[in-house]
Amino acid sequence: MKVSDQLLNRITAGLVAVIIGFSSSIALIYQVVITLGGTPDLVASWILMLGLVMGTTSIGLSYYYKVPVLIAWSTTGAALLISSAQGYNLNEAIGAFMLSALLVFLSGVTGWFEKIMNRIPSELACAMLAGVLVTFGIDVFNFMNDMPLVIGLMVVMYFIGKRFFARFAMLSVLIIGVLLAWQMGHIDTSALHWKMSEFAYIEPVFHLQACISIGLPLYIVTMTSQNLPGIAVLKAHKYKAPISASLNVTGFVNMLSAPFGAYSINLAAITAAICMSDEADENPDKRYWASIAGGVFYILMALCAATLVGLVASLPQALILALAGIALFGTIANSLQQALSSTKYTEAAIVTFLVTASNLTLLSVGSAFWGIIAGVLTLLITQKD
Repeated sequence: MKVSDQLLNRITAGLVAVIIGFSSSIALIYQVVITLGGTPDLVASWILMLGLVMGTTSIGLSYYYKVPVLIAWSTTGAALLISSAQGYNLNEAIGAFMLSALLVFLSGVTGWFEKIMNRIPSELACAMLAGVLVTFGIDVFNFMNDMPLVIGLMVVMYFIGKRFFARFAMLSVLIIGVLLAWQMGHIDTSALHWKMSEFAYIEPVFHLQACISIGLPLYIVTMTSQNLPGIAVLKAHKYKAPISASLNVTGFVNMLSAPFGAYSINLAAITAAICMSDEADENPDKRYWASIAGGVFYILMALCAATLVGLVASLPQALILALAGIALFGTIANSLQQALSSTKYTEAAIVTFLVTASNLTLLSVGSAFWGIIAGVLTLLITQKD
């Protein structure tokens, strides 16, 4: 493969990952800020800080460890905050964000989370990953009800690309999807205008009830629904995950940046999987450059936050989620194959997959955590000495 082709693939993977990660949950962050009494300008400030910290940590960790580590904001954390943050003000919420970040940092320093993860069989980690991602694959075809021609042609283009120009398959899907959606009037950019984002400092107030109601649930959700799948992605792709180091870095940076709106950052899972796919680079040892490219795009996104909030809002949600699902076809297939590769773990892997893919939520903790728990329990019960 030519050097120029490799570079383009890495850039494309990083760009697609950032577009999907940014657009899939920007509405949640907007709602969190409004719930806490903020303004649309404050939303842009939060995106500015989040983009900068996600970009710099993604670049730093990926380059230092030569592993495709992509950092993201906590999507499930944002969803949780919409309900749990009601009744509290911005200052109290910031204090709770800092407590959550401190707990993540302590999890890395003590190393307890890494020890637990290293004892989980890779087959169960792959099954959990497949369960997390399978919904995105299914949604590709569900969203055909909304945009049958656009998404249908995106799927066709993906398979044509895989057959004749595999290195540019996802780039082709991205281009054809956006062009068709624009041509058919699904994208409205008439209200877009350039506006520079500005930092907004919010003084933290450490309110005990807010820390208990916001900080502790945010920490639990971030660890179980975000960092856990993020580590599973790395393990499923045979990378040695820098678990404790990543928690140290994200927790410490999060504490410093929380007063500027970085409510929670963590290891990415779904978007990280895009940077670890064959389309990113045929050589697994070089795929970390795709995460570095993603980090660069995060920073560019941050600098243009005020304008990009409007730009992404103009893209159809069905198009964004379909793009994510198509980009993850290969990862879903590989994860299922690895999860079922050993007869010793077949039943436990299937249980892990099914529970994770379900909508199960217990004690405000999502299905990814309970999927691993169910798989481990199945393994302990059925395993013969």
